[in-house]
Amino acid sequence: MKRGVIILVAVLVVGFLLWFSLRSEPVVLQGQIEAQQYMLSSKIPGRLAEVHVQRGDKVKKDQLVFRIDSPELESKLTQVAAIDRMALSLVQAIEGGTREERVAATKSEWEKAKAAQALAQKSWERVKSLADEGLVSAQSRDEAWTMLQVADRTEETAHEIHKLALAGARDETRDATKASQEATESLMAEVRNLLEDTRVFAHHEGVVSDVMLQPGELVPQGFPVVMLVDFEQSWALFNVREDLLQHFVEGTEVSLHVPALKKDIAFTVVYRAAMGDYATWRATAPGQDFDMRTFEVELRPVAPEPELRPGMSVLLTLGS
Repeated sequence: MKRGVIILVAVLVVGFLLWFSLRSEPVVLQGQIEAQQYMLSSKIPGRLAEVHVQRGDKVKKDQLVFRIDSPELESKLTQVAAIDRMALSLVQAIEGGTREERVAATKSEWEKAKAAQALAQKSWERVKSLADEGLVSAQSRDEAWTMLQVADRTEETAHEIHKLALAGARDETRDATKASQEATESLMAEVRNLLEDTRVFAHHEGVVSDVMLQPGELVPQGFPVVMLVDFEQSWALFNVREDLLQHFVEGTEVSLHVPALKKDIAFTVVYRAAMGDYATWRATAPGQDFDMRTFEVELRPVAPEPELRPGMSVLLTLGS
């Protein structure tokens, strides 16, 4: 009797151990929360003058975020405005006739324009030589070239005004002067638009996640000064082996556990694609003749979850 009980207990113990060792453990996958980010930058280089936000601030769309100081552009606007006044004077000279005093005045303006052109030419040659040797930046070279172009345009306009004062106006000249005035007005509008771009506004609402530069620092062209994050556009990201992809079909709804919030949230699979890095390959068990790749899987919340934050861990338990 005792012997039979002992054998029965031994059989049960051995069976339990075999079941425990052969049963498949649930697979737990870990991912993290990501959110949409926006980088605010300017196409105008310069010195950062003002930053109106700091980390954690909520920013509304079209709100002023920062301003860049660009005295070079302001100088160019002054120069273009001078050219525009000269073009207007040219039109007035043609329409109003010529007097001796006007001839003398136009000649004086032409002489000053030629002197400015000669100075701009010398400056351009010096800066170009230094730029070729790597002693000044390409931006300084471009600025010197722009100054030369403005000086050339000013000299040409002053010369035309003087010639018209001497010879009187013709219909072709009237058309040319009007076209020149339209060109200068267009150039002025372009410079004003560039100056407007020194004031950067938020193109989307969000929360300031980082301020990369501080007032007084130089801002390269296109460099992101302020970064915004939109918590309402968040998603979960997993790196999944391809042998587990059958659990992540697009449109499938799954429940993910968020430890930071201590609750489960429903997500929907919206995207999956192979990761392009060869480091994502993983060898299968010995004796099998292929490797498994890792796929990136993106899941979006079924309902908006305002408490989700980038970097939070999310867990998915796959059944045994």
